[in-house]
Formats: sequence, structure tokens, C-alpha cells
Amino acid sequence: MKKKVLTIIAIVCIAFTASAFVTGQVDYIPLQVTDIDPTNPHGPHKDPVVIPSVYLDDHTLYFGTPCDGCTLNVVDSNDVVVYTTVTPVGTSSLVLPSTLLGEYELQIIQGDYCFYGPITL
Repeated sequence: MKKKVLTIIAIVCIAFTASAFVTGQVDYIPLQVTDIDPTNPHGPHKDPVVIPSVYLDDHTLYFGTPCDGCTLNVVDSNDVVVYTTVTPVGTSSLVLPSTLLGEYELQIIQGDYCFYGPITL
């Protein structure tokens, strides 16, 4: 029963989030997930992993789901972290430096997981 309620809440939240971005030129960032330490002897967590919904408009990231306290990295094609920050609690958007131009990988590190996807600035 609890899973059904959480699923319904998640669907409603996604519907409201998606409708908020329909009017602008905002791009959804398709994120994948990896375990930061796959050699962890305790194995992966039993809780389901919720992949954050993140959107990009020019140099502004919009968070459709909370990323409070997550480490956010922007990584170049040489695997060099060119920008890093910790997202403050309650943040719904974050402006990346305008000096970043080109193709990068966005990484959001949350606990033992790294969510990552391509971005073009």
C-alpha cells in the first residue's frame, strides 16, 4: 500500500514539474546512476534509487526533485572537474558560471550514488 501511495505522489509531482517547464526553452537532462563504490562489501542499498529530474536553460539548472546537500560537479571531456558546489537546502535552481562553454558531464553526488548526464553550455 505504501509503495502505491508513493508512486502516485511521484507521478503527480512529475506532472506538475513537467508543466512548469513547457513554456520555456528548457532541456531535460537524462541522468544515469552509478554506485560510487561498487566494491562496497555491504552491496547496494535496498531502498529504491530515485533519479533526480534536472533541467537546463542556458546556464541555469532547475531541479524538479530536491538535491539538497548534494555535491554537483561539471566535468570536461578530459575528466577534469571544472566546477563544483554543494547545493543548498531548498534550492530549486542553480546558475552555472557563464565562462563554461561547450559539452560537459553533469554529476550529482548523493550519498553512495552518482547521477550523471551530458550537458551543453
